[in-house]
Amino acid sequence: MANCSSGCCETDKQQEHSHQHNHSDHDHSHGSSKTGLVISLVIFFSGLILDFWIKADWFTDNVGLRFGWYFASYILVAFSVFKEALELARKWEFFNEFSLMGIATIGAFAIGEFPEGVAVMLFYTIGEMFQEAAVSRARNNIKALLDVRPKEATVFRDGSWKTIAPEKVKVGEKIQVKVGEKIPLDGKLLSEKASLNTSALTGESKPSSIQKSQDVLAGMLNLDQVIDIEVTRLYENSSIVRILQMVEDASSRKAKTELFIRKFAKIYTPIVFALAVLITFMPYFFVTDYQFRNWLYRGLVFLVISCPCALVISIPLGYFGGIGAASRNGILFKGSNFLDLIASVTTVVMDKTGTLTKGVFKVQDIVPENISKEEFLSVLAAVESQSTHPIAKAIVQFQPPTQQAESVEEISGKGIKAMVDGNIVLAGNTSLLNTYQIPYPAELKTIVETMVVLAIHNQYRGFVTIADEVKEDAELAIKELKSQGVRTMMLSGDKDVLTQNIARKLGIDNAFGGLLPEGKVEKLEILKSNPKEIVAFVGDGINDAPVLALSDVGIAMGGLGSDAAIETADVIIQTDQPSKISTAIKIGKATKKIVYQNIGLAFGVKIIVLILGAGGLANMWEAVFADVGVALLAILNAVRIQNMKFD
Repeated sequence: MANCSSGCCETDKQQEHSHQHNHSDHDHSHGSSKTGLVISLVIFFSGLILDFWIKADWFTDNVGLRFGWYFASYILVAFSVFKEALELARKWEFFNEFSLMGIATIGAFAIGEFPEGVAVMLFYTIGEMFQEAAVSRARNNIKALLDVRPKEATVFRDGSWKTIAPEKVKVGEKIQVKVGEKIPLDGKLLSEKASLNTSALTGESKPSSIQKSQDVLAGMLNLDQVIDIEVTRLYENSSIVRILQMVEDASSRKAKTELFIRKFAKIYTPIVFALAVLITFMPYFFVTDYQFRNWLYRGLVFLVISCPCALVISIPLGYFGGIGAASRNGILFKGSNFLDLIASVTTVVMDKTGTLTKGVFKVQDIVPENISKEEFLSVLAAVESQSTHPIAKAIVQFQPPTQQAESVEEISGKGIKAMVDGNIVLAGNTSLLNTYQIPYPAELKTIVETMVVLAIHNQYRGFVTIADEVKEDAELAIKELKSQGVRTMMLSGDKDVLTQNIARKLGIDNAFGGLLPEGKVEKLEILKSNPKEIVAFVGDGINDAPVLALSDVGIAMGGLGSDAAIETADVIIQTDQPSKISTAIKIGKATKKIVYQNIGLAFGVKIIVLILGAGGLANMWEAVFADVGVALLAILNAVRIQNMKFD
C-alpha cells in the first residue's frame, strides 16, 4: 500500500519509476521491521486486555500510562508511514494516504482514543505485508524467467573451449552446452539432434526434438547429450533477454481503468480532506449542542475510511496478476492495457502459414520443363537460399544450394528476382510471372497445393509443390473462439482455393487468399471501419507487421515468428499454439472481472461507511475495516487469478 500515493501524483513514466523505487525500499523496511510489528501487536493486545477485559483500574484510570503504553505500540508501526508522508511532502505532495492516516491517528490520540489510533496503523501494516506477499507471488513466474538467464557460455576460441560470460560471445562463434545446462545464446544446432526443455520460454512442458541446422533459443534446457551450437544473435538480442524486457516493460503500460483510478485518487484525496474539515467545524454553525471532540472524532473516522488504498493497490495488483497468469501459460502481454482490450475482442483475424499451419513445408512434386531436374533444383535452391520464408527453407533443406545468387530483390507477396550464373531468375508464385509477362501452362491455375514456379531468362522452367500441415490444436482454437462469441477470419497470401479449403476444414467464418501485405491491411481496415469491432490479428511473418500494428490487439507467434512480428505485436504466444488465443482472451476477461469486482467492493463499502461515519453511526473500528479490511479483501480477490486454470 505504500506505493499508491506516489503513483497518484506523477506522470506515467516518473510514476512507474517512483512506484518501483518505493516498492523496493518499502520491502526492505518491512523485512527489517517484522520484529517491531510482533512487539507492537503484543503491546496493543495486552493493552486491550487491560482496558476492556480485566479493566484494571491502575491502567484504565492512568491517562499517562495508557498513552505511553499505546504510543509504544503505535510508533513501532507508524514510523515508516510518517517517513513516507514526509518524503512526499518534500515533493509538495501533501494529499496521500500516508498523510490521511497520520492526521487521523494523531487526532485519535489527541482526543484519548489511543487503541483506535494504534489499530489504524497496526492493521494497515499487516495489510502491507499481505500486499507484499501477493506481489511476490505474482512475480514468481518473472523470477523464474530471471533464473533462466544463463550465467556463462562455453565457447571454442583459439583451439580450445573457454568459459566466458554470454555477453562476450560473438555471432558466428561455436558454443557447447552440456546435459543439464541452459543454452546461453540463440543459434543454430550443429549437432545431429538435441532434446530440449523449452518450458521456461514457452510454458510447454513436453520436450522438443531439434534437428541439425534448426534454430535453438537461449534459455532452453539441454536434456540428453552434449550439443554444439553456432551463435546467430548477440546476448542482448537473444530471445530470453527480449522476453524479460517485454515482461519488465509490461507494467509501464497501464490499462485505462488503472489510469482512471490513479487520476481519480489524485482528485479524490484532497476532496475528502476538505470534507473531513467541514464535518469537524461546519456543525458549529448549525448544531445547538455542538461538541468539538465528538465532531472531530467523526472527521477523523471519515479520514480513515476515505483512504484510497483498496482502489490504488488492488487494481494494479489485479492486472499484474493477470500478466503473471498469462506468462505462466506461455503468453506475454506487453502491457495491462492489452489485457483490457483483448477481453473485448469481437473478431480474431489470423494469418495461415505459421499461425494455423505448422509452417514446416516439405517438397512434394518437382515438375521441370525444358531443363534437367538437377539444374532446375540447383537454380531454384540458389535463389531460395536468399529468403527466410518457410517455403524457401523447405526447398533449401531438400536441395542445398551449389550456386550463388546475386543482385537479389524480394518482391513482396510474389517472390524473388535474382541473377544466377549470369541469367535473370524469377522464383515465386504465378503472380510474379504475370508481373513480368512470362507465359506459363494454364493447368498451373488448377493446382491447389502451394507452388513455387521458376523462370530463367524470361522463360518458364517448371514448378515444385510444397505441402504444409495444419497445427494439431488449430480446429480446437476456432471452436473455443466461437464458444466465446468471437468471430474468426483468415487472411493469407497463399492461393485462395487452398485458403478456402483450410477455412472449411477448421470452421473459420470468413477467409480470403491470394493477398499481398497491402491486401491484408485493406481487409482489416474494412473490418475496423465498424466502430463496434475490436479486432485482434494473429500472425508470425515480416509481412504481418503492418496488420499487427493496425489491429486493436496484435498477437504474434513468438516461437517461430519473425523479429518484426514480435516487436510490432502487443501479445506474444510463446508456444506457437493457436489455442492460446482463446486462453489469452479468458485471462483478459478474468482479470477485468476481478478488477471491476474490486472497484465495486471498495466504492460500495466506503460510501456506506462514509455516510455512517459522517452521521456519527460508525466509529474508528468500522473505519479500519472500510480502509484496511476492504484493501485486504481486494488484494485476496486479486490473488485469485494466479490460482485459476485457463486451459
